[in-house]
Amino acid sequence: MKKGLIQVYTGNGKGKTTAALGLALRAVGHGLKVLMVQFMKGNVQYGELESAKKLSPLFTIKQVGRETFISKSNPDLKDLQLAREGFEIAKRKIQNKEYDIVILDEINLAVDYDLIPLSEILKLMDSKPETVELILTGRNVKPEILERADLVTEMVDRKHYYEKGVPAREGIEI
Repeated sequence: MKKGLIQVYTGNGKGKTTAALGLALRAVGHGLKVLMVQFMKGNVQYGELESAKKLSPLFTIKQVGRETFISKSNPDLKDLQLAREGFEIAKRKIQNKEYDIVILDEINLAVDYDLIPLSEILKLMDSKPETVELILTGRNVKPEILERADLVTEMVDRKHYYEKGVPAREGIEI
């Protein structure tokens, strides 16, 4: 890739991670290497983890976080540690140009919860190698991130079956 851009998928609607996964699938089909670091999504057996195993070594997913809700007002030190470790991994992989595309899934939420400092994300955005495409997903994105992005897509929640009591379904949401 000659020129990697910065994309943001945000909003309250469903589909941010799914859009990033669709992009990853397309990229792998063209022989590009993709890394997805999933913040705040530890120990849940999402279907994409099995798919990534089948697409390895072109597609790698690393989960960082625990299978528990995080207190926004008082995050546990373990959650802070896991998020920062994941971010350090992503930064290293980006700077070393090990992947053509790096997806930081739920990074916007991790910033909103103060697990990752906004200044660190902005520094990463400003310093990423020109050939690396960077994808940032999650709700509550900060305006400073939006300003630096080349593409911003907002998922809008108009209607969701969850409101009718339909739980997350294997193969669809999980």
